[in-house]
Amino acid sequence: MTLLAPTGSGHPPPAPPAARSGRRRLLPYLLLLPGAAWLLVFFGVPLVQLAAASLYDPSGSLSTGYAMTWAVGNYPDVVQAYWPQFLRSFGYAGLALVLALLLGYPLAYAIAQKAGRWKNLLLVCVVAPMFTSFLVRTLAWKTILSDNGALVGLLRDVHLLAPDGRLLATPFAVVLGLTYNFLPFLVLPLYASLERLDPRLLEAATDLYASPVQAFRRVTLPLSMPGLVAGTLLFFIPASGDYINAELLGTPNEYMIGNVIDSAFLVRLDYPQGAALSFLLMAAILAVVFGYLRRAGTEEVL
Repeated sequence: MTLLAPTGSGHPPPAPPAARSGRRRLLPYLLLLPGAAWLLVFFGVPLVQLAAASLYDPSGSLSTGYAMTWAVGNYPDVVQAYWPQFLRSFGYAGLALVLALLLGYPLAYAIAQKAGRWKNLLLVCVVAPMFTSFLVRTLAWKTILSDNGALVGLLRDVHLLAPDGRLLATPFAVVLGLTYNFLPFLVLPLYASLERLDPRLLEAATDLYASPVQAFRRVTLPLSMPGLVAGTLLFFIPASGDYINAELLGTPNEYMIGNVIDSAFLVRLDYPQGAALSFLLMAAILAVVFGYLRRAGTEEVL
């Protein structure tokens, strides 16, 4: 007697292996969809609108509207009018970066290699200012550097500052504000790289009669390059476009390109000029970043 297999078992037949492997390959792309949609809606679309606004007829206005005339001349016009602010922005950001490296690298090394049980507390101290508003921190520096403040009085008493000298409303104040506000963005990536540094490598360098300077140049610095590159980029990019520090700690003579963009959009309501300046700033920062990454990659290979 031959038994027949039941036809209605209630369980669907298993998917063939080819279908299962196809779904596995498709799964990573499905997980990327929410992030890609977010970037498209909140970054891609505004970027296209900004590009279109930079080509509007500059003779229009917000009340009468702007006509799309593909006015490419907006770009050379804003460069000719505001090239000092562009140079000042990158100059201030570069000076602040150098000062932050002089302060941040030893700090990150000390926390990573020498702090011991105080490591977590020191990391909290580095991050703690970020819990306060960027604006409040900058206003605090305005109080510290004020003409009637204790710091200016002390510098005048020890004759490091002239009786009528001042710190506020100077390039020094703007650079100092940039350094303070963006220093954690440099210290934390540096700490992450230096914390993974194997102390036995430094001991081996010492055993091979390397001086402390040679050990730093041959061992510590190359191994910390990933954190150094990431930290300098995280510091330099927002510092180049910042306008709060120049607004609160400087004068119009210290204004950066971010202040010009802010004024174009919110004060003068000149949208074509503000959009063109924004695109030029992005292009300049991208050029600096790609050049820096290429140089850093070449030096790491060498």
